[in-house]
Amino acid sequence: MWIRSSEDLDRLTGELANIDEIAVDTEGDSLHHYPARLALIQVGDAAGHAWLVDPIAIGDLAPLGPLFAGGRPLLVLHAGDNDLVILKRRYGFAFAAMFDTSLAARFLGARALGLDVLLETYLGVTLPPSRQKDDWSARPLTEAQERYAIADVAHLIPLKDHLREQLAQIGRLAWVEEECAAVAADIVTDPRPDPDAYLGVKGARQLAPRALAILRELYAAREELALAADRPPFKVLGEEVLLRLTLAAPADDAALATIPGCTPRVVGRWGGAILGAIERARALPESRLPSPSPPPHGRPLSAAARKRIEAVRRWREEAAPRVGLDPGVLLPNRLIRAIAEAAPGDADSLGRVDGIRRWRVEEFGAEILRAVALG
Repeated sequence: MWIRSSEDLDRLTGELANIDEIAVDTEGDSLHHYPARLALIQVGDAAGHAWLVDPIAIGDLAPLGPLFAGGRPLLVLHAGDNDLVILKRRYGFAFAAMFDTSLAARFLGARALGLDVLLETYLGVTLPPSRQKDDWSARPLTEAQERYAIADVAHLIPLKDHLREQLAQIGRLAWVEEECAAVAADIVTDPRPDPDAYLGVKGARQLAPRALAILRELYAAREELALAADRPPFKVLGEEVLLRLTLAAPADDAALATIPGCTPRVVGRWGGAILGAIERARALPESRLPSPSPPPHGRPLSAAARKRIEAVRRWREEAAPRVGLDPGVLLPNRLIRAIAEAAPGDADSLGRVDGIRRWRVEEFGAEILRAVALG
């Protein structure tokens, strides 16, 4: 059922507030428009009902706020961290109770985490062919798109039930619930524009200052062109093309047309802006050229901390296969560094390491502390 008006959304949220759990998924249009929009919210219940909420038609999704923040119903998602980030950042929503089936599968030792794989493995359900590359902001959706969108939430609650049962059997359900609570509570802020984003282009840090200035101007020009064209930046000029343009620095349309990736359409539509960016960089005085500074690596580590890192890593290499967890799930690298810097000597101090989680301290704290002491 489609939800396309504020009145429909009010009725839906009133109904959903009285049930215990709902499945939620979203679709965006980031492959087709810039900046990307939230194009669809899918909601399903345990009885097999499904709703397609149209954010483009409704605009104001405020009625969903209390539903998500109230603690009931439980929200069931798959790999839902990105969905939550979008909903938090764009609409200011808060989340009280959620369960992520992808997270749950990781704690069962699953290697392949796609929803299609998990449903086939655990429930014997086959999803419709993927339509992740579709433009979900186009209206009307086709019947195939609607079937795909509904299928993404139709089986999440049964999958959640199956995974919870298996997690409970091996004593890891509380671990997953703690991780899910942390994802739900994570505070999301608006990203600030990064004036040095161009340095992320592969090969940028090996460029001489003048070439780096050309890349910087091209990168900024691409952003403006993408916004004006409502196209993702990579569909205007890919990063490989940006680097080729930087190295060749063409001065006219004829030279521009020889650059791989600069098709006649690119030259005809954006050639003036591209050449203008290159010319601006060429005209910069030496004093205004950027410096290819090395990427930041955070605080330097002491020799003692580096030894503790190696000791904790050795423990993780041994423990991960023993407990059947991916090493990054058992103890992410960021936590290894944080533990090494804090050098905890007891469970209380280990528990104060940011992000450590209670389950790691309770289940593996003694082993981690021994590794720290050995380092």
